[in-house]
Amino acid sequence: MRARPVSPSLLVEELADRIASAPRDSWVRVAVDGAPPTRPQGLADELVTPLRVRGREVLRVSAADFLRPASLRFEFGRTDPDVFYAEWLDTAGLTREVLGPLEPGRTGKVLPALWDSARDRATRAAYVTLPPGGVTLVDGPLLLAHGLPFDLTVHLSLSPAALLRRTAAEEQWTLPAYDRYEREIEPSRTADVVIRMEDPRHPAVITQG
Repeated sequence: MRARPVSPSLLVEELADRIASAPRDSWVRVAVDGAPPTRPQGLADELVTPLRVRGREVLRVSAADFLRPASLRFEFGRTDPDVFYAEWLDTAGLTREVLGPLEPGRTGKVLPALWDSARDRATRAAYVTLPPGGVTLVDGPLLLAHGLPFDLTVHLSLSPAALLRRTAAEEQWTLPAYDRYEREIEPSRTADVVIRMEDPRHPAVITQG
């Protein structure tokens, strides 16, 4: 693998160019995947304005708003890494309410948030209709593990040592899930775009070869 250093601002512009180069007669479903220390939500947020400047409507969605109810997430305790890996995300809900309606020939009518995990109840979000050519940016961890129908996947990568160092003590029980993710999914090989985030001030785009 080769690492090409890039400034954070140039990274955003390059990603926006790539996303905006997709055909304008269909929707573009983009995953911004990464463990919390890589701040995938921050990169997804930063892409909104550049994409709109390029003539694309944008909808922001967070996987955190598509978690399963607490009774299911915590059925085997609050710190089970295997359940975190495989069961926390409501993949059926995310597909039904966001990704499925953006398939070719569908309506484009999307529910941007389904479950308020802090209150452990359904949100009161309203449906929105994304016009053809619009972009949905979905941020979250472990997004490539579930076979979700994204059109472009961006993975924010950290070495195990950096992930350990930058993960808060109360969240380190999740680290075995990320180890499993690396073993089973190999996101640094399977994602369309891989960005090394050892130092968020100095990202690097990773290419094969």
